[in-house]
Amino acid sequence: MDRAVEDLTARARIRDAAIRLFGERGIEGASIRDIAAEAGVSSGLVRHHFGSKEALREACDRYAKDRMIQIGAELTQDGDLTGLDPLLLHPIAFPLQIYIVRSMMDGSETATALFLEGVDAVEAWASSYGITPKDPRGYAAALAAIKLSVFILRDQVSKALGEDITTPAGYNRIGQALMEVFTIPLLTPEQIDKIRKQEK
Repeated sequence: MDRAVEDLTARARIRDAAIRLFGERGIEGASIRDIAAEAGVSSGLVRHHFGSKEALREACDRYAKDRMIQIGAELTQDGDLTGLDPLLLHPIAFPLQIYIVRSMMDGSETATALFLEGVDAVEAWASSYGITPKDPRGYAAALAAIKLSVFILRDQVSKALGEDITTPAGYNRIGQALMEVFTIPLLTPEQIDKIRKQEK
């Protein structure tokens, strides 16, 4: 195998291992040695490719952000869902979603920027479909936060369902449930008006 290809493969293995471990343990909980063992390489090779743990974390942030944007583009075409099978999507998207949520909790500016881009996308999507909430930005931020909360509370959600949402089947199940949450109205327009009048 060409040395450049070998380096690229090793770099990708290290990055993917770091995404898994940072996602599960946070940046403080995963050492260079842990990541090297997970990737099946030496600690020296990790430092050769990335220099430091912080630089590795920044590389993971950039990759996760770019890959999730790419996945989002693949999932939608002209604002419509393409019907991509969630069971096929799970092994690609789930580790990235867990990583991004943990990265946000650890204060990553890149992960926060991705969340804000997600809010922008939801707001634009709602506008394109003629959805006119009283507070469009608040609506978009709430939807984005609800989706992320599933991953923050994945252990508790899994216990509630009696099924591990980190598995493809569990991931598909909670995804279907979220779709219903977003499409089945909880309140009638009259009830909403009544609540808003009470708040004034």
